[in-house]
Amino acid sequence: MVLVAVAALTAAAQFLGLFHVPQTVLGGTRWLALAGLVVYGCSRPSLTVWIILGMLMGGEIGHDFPSFAVHLRILAQIFLRLIKVIIAPLLFATLVSGIAGHSDLKRVGRMGLKAIIYFELVTTIALFIGLAAINISKAGLGVQIPSTLAEAVNAEKMSAAETVLHVFPENIAKSVAENQILQVVVFSILFGIALAMVKNADRQRPMLAFTESLTEVMFKFTNIVMLFAPVGVLGAVAYTVASSGAGLLGSLAKLLLSLYAALVVFVVGVLLPIAWLAKVPIGPFVRAIAGPTSIAFGTSSSEAALPPAMEQMEELGIPRSIVAFVMPTGYSFNLAGSTLYLSLAAVFVAQASGLHLSFGRQLYIMLVLMLTSKGVAGVSRAAIVVLLATAATVGLPSEPIFILLGIDQFMDMGRTAVNVIGNCLATAVIAKWEGEFPVYQPSSTLEAASR
Repeated sequence: MVLVAVAALTAAAQFLGLFHVPQTVLGGTRWLALAGLVVYGCSRPSLTVWIILGMLMGGEIGHDFPSFAVHLRILAQIFLRLIKVIIAPLLFATLVSGIAGHSDLKRVGRMGLKAIIYFELVTTIALFIGLAAINISKAGLGVQIPSTLAEAVNAEKMSAAETVLHVFPENIAKSVAENQILQVVVFSILFGIALAMVKNADRQRPMLAFTESLTEVMFKFTNIVMLFAPVGVLGAVAYTVASSGAGLLGSLAKLLLSLYAALVVFVVGVLLPIAWLAKVPIGPFVRAIAGPTSIAFGTSSSEAALPPAMEQMEELGIPRSIVAFVMPTGYSFNLAGSTLYLSLAAVFVAQASGLHLSFGRQLYIMLVLMLTSKGVAGVSRAAIVVLLATAATVGLPSEPIFILLGIDQFMDMGRTAVNVIGNCLATAVIAKWEGEFPVYQPSSTLEAASR
């Protein structure tokens, strides 16, 4: 900790201009601080601690050795590929066992209705907060749009009818192969309802036992993959810093600050009061979500955080039947961080283009986003694709959207972390509404998971 304190004091002196610190000395103190943190991490082995260390080390490697750091992207790609292998079978198994495991289908419908109402209310508030943030900061005014755009994104422009149609799978194997999470969710829900309707217990039981067993196996599979998380996060952060550099925050710094300020307002002003009103135990809940949230922040992928988040909610005392139903559904319908970003980014694009949007026009854009944002899979840059498709629908120019790519990784980190927090809270709230979230009693298992 002494090394960390020395590095902090040196950086503060450099920032305040008290005396000039050579870059070699400044870099050396940062590496000494990281060495101290590594020693601390070895003394207190914890996945969360090592993920944070991976983020810090990745940032330092990307800053000091950019030519080497760009090659570390493969570490992040390996980690995300391993995570993507988990998602489809885990969602199928948990949803089917969660629905078919209920003897009362009316209860499943009631719980689903509560979840959808909650999701829509929370994401609508998120849209309004994003709209207010960009109108207050006016971050898009004065932005210099590059004349040439080095990177392009191919976005499929779909009408409202095509967007709705895209939700329903025509070939489940194709949906899994193309990672169409919403289609997998729809198929799994219908499959689970059909299995629950099978009256012959001898025919129902083997399939139900299979999905329950598959759920257990996929959780164990997840535990193995999570051991690679700190290395994957290190590679992702190192590549981002090396390829983008610190100068990218120039003209877009205001937008980045606006987004994070809006996300903080949403968490503190919306999610925290909801947790308090629902009587969710704040301390244990925060400790339970610390690991999944740090994974989401480091990898910019809700996919990476979904399996450990589901496991932690079970450790918190929420029944698997509720976790298996609410979490995957919220993965497609309750991405509050992404919807907040989309409303903020859409108006930013208009401001950067010199367009004046009336309040009525902004409300119309919000209504379109409420539909299109449901297809955001939580994967890095998926929000950019949705924004491009929405821009074509509401008449916004697409060119200014490309300038967001420079800092999209940094914005994605914050909005993805909020997505995970929001989904975990939704699961706890629905469990409270169903009367199946018992009064919290510390257990050795949860305490071990929290440390």
